[in-house]
Amino acid sequence: MNVLDDYMVDPRLSLLDKTRIQAQVLVPMLRALRAELGQEKADAIARQALRNWSKSLFAAIGESVEGSARRKWATMHSALAEVTEREVTVEMRRHDEAALEFDVTHCRFAEFFRALGEPELGALLVCATDFDIVAAGGSEVSLRRDQTLMQGAPSCTFRYAFAPRP
Repeated sequence: MNVLDDYMVDPRLSLLDKTRIQAQVLVPMLRALRAELGQEKADAIARQALRNWSKSLFAAIGESVEGSARRKWATMHSALAEVTEREVTVEMRRHDEAALEFDVTHCRFAEFFRALGEPELGALLVCATDFDIVAAGGSEVSLRRDQTLMQGAPSCTFRYAFAPRP
């Protein structure tokens, strides 16, 4: 059993397939809103709604994990890595007590959303969740990501820093 099973809806479904199903509904809805309200207003509404959804979802998942804030983050991070590992290529840069640093050099999620012409929607559905999972780590975990494949960069730069353990 994975801590993300409820989020995945059906654990037999890949995260990429789940994301494709979400996009089947969200892309036409977003495009209709843009036609009616204009792109700026429609995108702002979608951004706010999806960010609120993701923050609430991952906060609730974090609350279901017992232990310290860092343990909550580690549990969710590991679970997410498990369900995304076949969709991304990762180059590890550093992994020790103080930091976890890696680059994602290939991402099927980014390919999918870029092909749809909706990389910003992909960033909201996929990329932003990393920061919501970090929030479960409280002040014990931070993430800096200067670039993403979703936004056209050559890689996603994940730079996690960990507070010293007491």
